[in-house]
Amino acid sequence: MFDDLVRALRPALVLTVLLFALTGLAYPAAITAVAQALFPDAANGSLVVRDGRVIGSGLIAQGFAAPGYFHPRPSAAGKGYDPTASGGSNLGPTSRALIDRVAADVRANPGAPADLLTTSGSGLDPDISPQAAQWQVRRVAAARHIDEARIAGLVAASVETPLLGFLGEPHINVLKLNLALDKLAGTGAHSTR
Repeated sequence: MFDDLVRALRPALVLTVLLFALTGLAYPAAITAVAQALFPDAANGSLVVRDGRVIGSGLIAQGFAAPGYFHPRPSAAGKGYDPTASGGSNLGPTSRALIDRVAADVRANPGAPADLLTTSGSGLDPDISPQAAQWQVRRVAAARHIDEARIAGLVAASVETPLLGFLGEPHINVLKLNLALDKLAGTGAHSTR
């Protein structure tokens, strides 16, 4: 009877071990190797390194608040730009909390483009529209004591085109723009304050 049980279970156990080895070990290892070979930057999180130190990711927004930096979209992730709490606020268009927050942002930033007043679905969108960056040029130039035309030129040079020329909208990565701004200004600072 015991021999019959072992004979009946053997194919199931062998198949379980084989499928575990294939789908749990071999396939992930192969995909990781292909990703590292073809897309190493993306496979490693699109990390942004400055002076040998990781200072962020090109895929996750950071909370720049100092007037001398371009600001990203507002964040709904945790207590602000928390990558471990990615997600929207789930507030709908009739939510009093959302209406009050957007109204306060509109009063504080009259004329701001919509993407500077609304959060993204993840709450961590690293990009803003060229219009949102252009709208901030005057404040950044004044805070840095740099001619507005130079800052506007930096914004224009930072515009990333849609994928394949038509998938998505033109956008600007805020972290990369602020790093270029530091380089233009000759500062090594990287502050979110």
